[in-house]
Amino acid sequence: MKLPELKIGEKIAKIPIIQGGMAIRLSTARLAAAVANEGGIGLIAASGMSHDELRYEIKLARSLTKGVIGINIMVAARDFAGVVKTAISEGIDLVVAGAGFSRDMFALGKESGTPIVPIVSTAKLAKISERLGASAVIVEGKEAGGHLGTDISIKKIIPDVRAAVKIPVVAAGGVLSGRDIVDFINMGANGVQLGSRFAASIESNAAPTLKEYYLKSKPDDIVVIHSPVGLPGRAVRTPFSQRVLNGPVPPKKCDSCLKACKHNFCIIRALIRAQQGDVETGLVFTGEYMPRISKILSVKDIFAGLLKEAAAV
Repeated sequence: MKLPELKIGEKIAKIPIIQGGMAIRLSTARLAAAVANEGGIGLIAASGMSHDELRYEIKLARSLTKGVIGINIMVAARDFAGVVKTAISEGIDLVVAGAGFSRDMFALGKESGTPIVPIVSTAKLAKISERLGASAVIVEGKEAGGHLGTDISIKKIIPDVRAAVKIPVVAAGGVLSGRDIVDFINMGANGVQLGSRFAASIESNAAPTLKEYYLKSKPDDIVVIHSPVGLPGRAVRTPFSQRVLNGPVPPKKCDSCLKACKHNFCIIRALIRAQQGDVETGLVFTGEYMPRISKILSVKDIFAGLLKEAAAV
């Protein structure tokens, strides 16, 4: 099957693949630009970045590609609106918003015409998003990594969302192969989002130790913890995530980074530790199918493989 283009607002990706915005700092300019150069949509993970750092990453990405570049930001972040405004002022192509939902976010992109794309897990929320002005919706099922909004498989959700809205629908969670992409398009999705496969890429900003940890993970190593954001989150079992499963690990210092925090641990600091290679005291977010990935590949090779697999279906 020849994959169709993906249009979100006025932006067109030649290949209907969005690279998941993986925080903290796994998805930076290098990864996002590499994906955009292959015809997909690259996302910079803005959560945990200062405004100046975000400006730098957007400018760097622009210097590396002429493709479509967006940001991913947690709605739960206290500075959510400020981050979105900063990205828009730098001419970002689209804003993907997850880990929560805000009716106010759509107004942020209205004046500039910047597409706002919420991550949802139900047909009801997809319909609300369309009514409020979403340019597309990314629909995540239980197979996704990081914060989860459902315990239902993405394959059961996509048909209902497709029937509920007219805007583009992007399937996310458990997408690893070209056949997966074709299957979701045949279900009515306009494209897919991949996180885990790009986390384990050469261009990913994860430390080498973290990438090696991904490859060593087994199905029994994948756990679901309770995030301070107020949502469940899928992660690889580490000494730290096991402590969180056993009970609260209250932070010694609070940066007040979330609008509302459960204070059972500091998620920003835990994710930063993992990104830097500390898999003992870090939180390693991952998709359900990360154990199926056996090799660190370049973005170019990942796209080549996906397109070859899709063509063979």
